[in-house]
Amino acid sequence: MPAPDLSRLLSPKSVAIVGASPTPGALGNSVLRNLERHGFSGEIHLINPKRDAIDGRPCLHSIDLLPDGVDAAVLAIPGPGVLAAVRALAQRGVGAAIIFSAGFAEGGDEGLAAQAEVARIAAESGMVVEGPNCLGMVNYAAGVPLTFVEAPVLDLAGKPAVGIVSQSGAMAVVLGTTLMARGLGITLSVSTGNEAASGVEEYVAHLIADPATPAIAMIVEQFRKPARFLALAECARAAGKTIVLLHPGTSSAARESAATHTGAMAGDWQLMKAKVERAGVVLVDSLEALGDVIEIAVRAKPVGAGGAAVLTESGAFKALTLDLAETIGLALPAMSGETAAAMRAAIPDFIPLSNPMDLTAQALVDPDLYRRTLIPLLADDNFAALVFGIIQTDPETASRKFPAIIDAVKALDPQKPVIFAGIDDGAEVPAAYIEGLRAIGVPYFPSPDRAFRALRHLNRLAARDFARAGAAPVSLDLPSGVIPEYRAKQLLGPIGIPFPAGGFAATIEEARAIAARVGYPVAIKAQSADLSHKSDAGGVLLNLADAAALERAWVTLHRNVAAHDAAIALDGAQVEAMGRRGVELIVGARNDPEWGPVILVGFGGVTAELLRDVRLLPPDLTHDAIVAELRALKQGALLDGYRGSPALDVDAVARLIADLGRVLVGTPSIREIDLNPVVVHPRGDGVIALDALILAD
Repeated sequence: MPAPDLSRLLSPKSVAIVGASPTPGALGNSVLRNLERHGFSGEIHLINPKRDAIDGRPCLHSIDLLPDGVDAAVLAIPGPGVLAAVRALAQRGVGAAIIFSAGFAEGGDEGLAAQAEVARIAAESGMVVEGPNCLGMVNYAAGVPLTFVEAPVLDLAGKPAVGIVSQSGAMAVVLGTTLMARGLGITLSVSTGNEAASGVEEYVAHLIADPATPAIAMIVEQFRKPARFLALAECARAAGKTIVLLHPGTSSAARESAATHTGAMAGDWQLMKAKVERAGVVLVDSLEALGDVIEIAVRAKPVGAGGAAVLTESGAFKALTLDLAETIGLALPAMSGETAAAMRAAIPDFIPLSNPMDLTAQALVDPDLYRRTLIPLLADDNFAALVFGIIQTDPETASRKFPAIIDAVKALDPQKPVIFAGIDDGAEVPAAYIEGLRAIGVPYFPSPDRAFRALRHLNRLAARDFARAGAAPVSLDLPSGVIPEYRAKQLLGPIGIPFPAGGFAATIEEARAIAARVGYPVAIKAQSADLSHKSDAGGVLLNLADAAALERAWVTLHRNVAAHDAAIALDGAQVEAMGRRGVELIVGARNDPEWGPVILVGFGGVTAELLRDVRLLPPDLTHDAIVAELRALKQGALLDGYRGSPALDVDAVARLIADLGRVLVGTPSIREIDLNPVVVHPRGDGVIALDALILAD
């Protein structure tokens, strides 16, 4: 996707500082000092109504005195003066503005209105506005620091580089400090704040188009243009660029559901997670993980989908690694026969073959052991990466290990990632050794847990199935509002969703005819758009053995609903054959107004809410990808038979989900579909959706 033109903001040839000050620590003064420190060669215009000069630089008394066409302006002034300043900048043809001040959308109705006015002015004038409530930006590659936070001068030559896009200014600074401490370069760091007229999406588009930025680190609390971000994320993946996202919100309440169970089970954060991961984004849960994953992504060779090989020097650490790998889902496959034979020839007889491999303390007297063991492991296609879990101890011990490892990696030039993790966090390691590892593309971690978790994030990304189902979407002509069960089944049945044999009856005579056709015993269920939860009103009666029981139930059904709510007028009843028992799933779908279509599947009954054993799936997954998601449920083992129970018809569940996805994609007016429960029978016997409800706009 084409990047918006941010050049006048990010690479200005002239800058105005509105609110310039001679006072050290003042925002305007800090911006000026940053520009001077970075050797900014463009024009700098200072504006302060009470000053004629600041530190020998001339000072204008008003924005109105600026020359036409200044590229960028920084507003280092209190909030009440911002609107007038933005209007004045627009009139002078200023190309971009950065607003530090807070008190806008986050400050109530008055602030929200002021922010909307900023957006209007920006749209009418074509001015790019960053903020308000932001810390500004630093284009390290161009030497343009438009921020009041002290920005160091970075030499990016030869360094793997990252772009930072964060709504939080403070977190952008924190992340930048972390990455710089690891010897990584930063091409651009932007804090977007309240995003009155430009958001994270615009800056991501710019970084995707920047050949100097192979990875983008993001801290986002709310995507204001989700569809655009998802499209950009797919562009980044196609361009071979990694986006790593930290998005708080796992503990927030789910969006209020209108009438179906699906909406309540699919919270905003989980929906965001399903969508961004489908687009190729790596989602992490901490600042540390954000830095860890980014470092591997930009410093090491690309991580593949296979498992990891681990070389260590402790039997106890070997056991701990096996435990952690199982917990986080990092595969530690066995060596191939050829690798095992080569490894056996490379190591002493007393060291057993395994993965992780415990080299004991042998490398202290035989440092070439690292190189000899690396050779067969790097050649084994079972391993997508290799991790050194090394005891560092002290400078003298480090001097026996690090040079040998560095020389081995440099000589072998591996085409898969090699990662170094010190087991003893806090050990005194000469900085030259850490820099030596980084210089040859080996990330250094002070903690093996962090190394393994970061590796697993990228391992999952490489293993992700991005293929799309090729089935044609299905468009349904729907009325707005709640579509009751009988009508939902009439609409969904023809496209492949399996329901029990039966039909809708408006009269007892029609009910008797349906029951005679499908055979007793039958169930009857009250039908009305005003009755979403029939059981609560006594509107479901089961196991009716004959016509007499059906007639009694018809009367009881109407009486129960009237007692529950006399205002509900029933359309009639759904009459269906009683089915066999099976394992219950909940399957639902929703067209989220921001993120688009998504399908929810999980085990039904009380476990749906108690364990939240659900998965959110994109609607265009392939059959195999749907099956893999089903098996990833917490109770997924039940699907393939557990303790003597028969294996279930997982393929039939996948077909139902795929058909539901076709409807969801083809009918944007659908707000939600709820199929609850869906009964799954043994393999080959299919599935049956017992209930159905549709909400449409």
